[in-house]
Parts: sequence; structure tokens; C-alpha cells
Amino acid sequence: MFTLENGAALITGGGSGIGRATAMMLAKMGAPVAVADIDVKASAETVSEIAQAGGRALSVVIDVQDKASVDAAFNKVEEWHGPVSVLVNSAGILQVEPFDEFDIDSWNRVFAINVTGSFLCGQRAAPGMKAAGYGRIVNLSSISGFRAGVGRTAYGTSKAAIAGLTRQMALELGRHGITANAVAPGATATPMTHDAYTKETRASLLPMIPSGFIADPDDIAAAIVFLVSRQARYVNGHTLPVDGGYLASGMLQTGALSVDN
Repeated sequence: MFTLENGAALITGGGSGIGRATAMMLAKMGAPVAVADIDVKASAETVSEIAQAGGRALSVVIDVQDKASVDAAFNKVEEWHGPVSVLVNSAGILQVEPFDEFDIDSWNRVFAINVTGSFLCGQRAAPGMKAAGYGRIVNLSSISGFRAGVGRTAYGTSKAAIAGLTRQMALELGRHGITANAVAPGATATPMTHDAYTKETRASLLPMIPSGFIADPDDIAAAIVFLVSRQARYVNGHTLPVDGGYLASGMLQTGALSVDN
């Protein structure tokens, strides 16, 4: 069992998908969890489920692209349980449009939430972590930041930017006992990806995943829990693909040999 430091965990995008799974998993380990989301109803439902299971949780409204909202959310968490020792930047959006039709407003919105949101939350968490001499930050990247996907101009580029932001955090905060890493989920069934994973998409995608299935949010949350644990103290500045081997896959058949043999 991985162990956690004292202090609260704040999960942005904690009302659904990977953020929700992470909040639930950390709460089961005994961490006080602040479930931060722009969707107040979703956040409250996650908190209610954590409480019913005997955990400690707080619902917090946050708009990660707005600095005032980020400050207010952190203030509320600090009043509830002191400085944030674990930050998981899971809030994000996926906008799918052809490259040559991608409008600038959509581009700016994706970057504001996926990249600027992680920057603002990490920047706000840093002083408290520095003062404590301990902190764990995990940002959500994606395999789309490694390999392009049709229609994912802004999403993929924003997730590639997360890797650079994570390295910057690791470099500047590491001497203070703070680690910053990113997780890059592969194909994962979440509310955000529901419409993207059509029957046709699944049929073309599954053969490229050596593990042979699309992940559940818990599969990604398990990797995040390791990275925020005390045991991960020497893992810093990395982006970890959690993708069933998707990035490792290549030629599926060579002569008479195939992956099905």
C-alpha cells in the first residue's frame, strides 16, 4: 500500500472521469480530498459517495482558467484542512475539429483549460508545498501529446505542452521536496471521450493496443496514486504513458507472423 503525506489532496476535474476515480481512490487510502470542479452537482455527488464510504471530502467550485476562481478554491481548501500537499490537475476538455477548420476561439479555450489551468493551480499550490517542504503535483497529459489524432489539433498540442510544463515545475520546485509528474492516459472510457469512441473508432483503435482493451478511469487513477505517494519521491519531471502498450505498438504482421499467433 502506498502511503501519503499529511495535508489535503486537491483534484481538479474531480467530479467525473479520471479525476473522480482519483478522488475516490485517494479517499479510500485515508486522504482528505477536495473535489474541485466547475460542475458543482458532479463534485457534490463525488463527495457524497466518498462520505458514504467513510472518507473525508470537500466539494469546491473551480474554473481553472480563472485565477480568482483558483485562488478562492485553494483558500477554501486551506481553511478546511490546511495547505494542499497533493495536487492533481485533471480538469480538461476535448474539442474535435479538422485542422484547417479549427477556429481560434476553440483553440484558446482548450489551451486555457488544459494548460493555463494546470499552470495556475500548480503556481497557487507551490507556496504551501514549499513551506511544508513536501508536495506532489500530477498533471494530466495524453497519448495525444505523443501521437497525432484526426481532429485533435488543440487537444494534442495542449497535452504535449503539459509535458514541458511538468518538466519546468520539476526543475524549479524539486529542491523544496516537491515532485511534478504527468500521466498520459491512452484510450480511456470517460464522459469526455464517450462521443469520440464510436464503434468505428474502437474497431480501428483496439488492434493497436497490445493489452487489447480500453481503460477504465481506475486504471489511470492507480498510476496517479503511485506518483503522489511518498514512495515516488525520486520520480520527478516525467510523463508516464498509461496506455496498454499503445505507444509501443508498431507493425502488426510480418510475413506469416502476426500479433494473433
